[in-house]
Amino acid sequence: IEFLTAYVIEKSLSIDNLFVFIMLFTYFNVNSKYQHKILFWGILGALIMRAIFIFAGVALISKFHWIIYVFGVILIYTGIKMIFHKDKEIEPDKNPLVRLFKKFFPVTEEIHGGKFFVKLNGQRFATPLFIVLLIVEFTDLIFAVDSIPAVLAITNDTFVIFTSNVFAILGLRALYFALAGITKYFHYLKYGLSVILVFVGVKMTIVGFYKIPTIYSLMVISSILLISVLLSVTFPKNKVLINN
Repeated sequence: IEFLTAYVIEKSLSIDNLFVFIMLFTYFNVNSKYQHKILFWGILGALIMRAIFIFAGVALISKFHWIIYVFGVILIYTGIKMIFHKDKEIEPDKNPLVRLFKKFFPVTEEIHGGKFFVKLNGQRFATPLFIVLLIVEFTDLIFAVDSIPAVLAITNDTFVIFTSNVFAILGLRALYFALAGITKYFHYLKYGLSVILVFVGVKMTIVGFYKIPTIYSLMVISSILLISVLLSVTFPKNKVLINN
């Protein structure tokens, strides 16, 4: 039950990553045949970063139990902020990691096939595909700050936390290609994810007084996801009129 609950949380929160992937690939006009390569290396890097976050998080909670309340407040704040946050266009040049990288390494204007690096006139350049990969990794790092504490509210078992993360992330690439064309229709999903973060945050902050059973957490999280999807389908954001 702990594994399933942790998996559902990670999978649902990773849907936000899909929206970022779609905007990134659209912005850079990345051909679908190169998207597989970027997602492969992006997910591999995400697994390494998640492992570091998980072991560090479990170690912190084991040594300083009070930090679980800090994680809880962070999740509540993030969930509330997400409700009022408006979607913005991606601006790669304003990304701090990209700006830092460009100071030390030149980047070409054009995509050179599926290469991350090319050699032109004796000088090595990074391609826009590598910039996309950098932003994918940076984005996952940001999302991990929310998702790892959320799973820590379910269990402190390092094995359960890591394996649930691994399975959720490994399926992310397949999920992207399955949902890339229809994610725009789930406009209430963002609010569902916000409520999930707030719920998990509250669960962490009251753990000293009352521990919500894991099975109840699974039921609540699954219900919130289902309701947000059903609302999106029932009340579409933009009704398309077809003239016959």
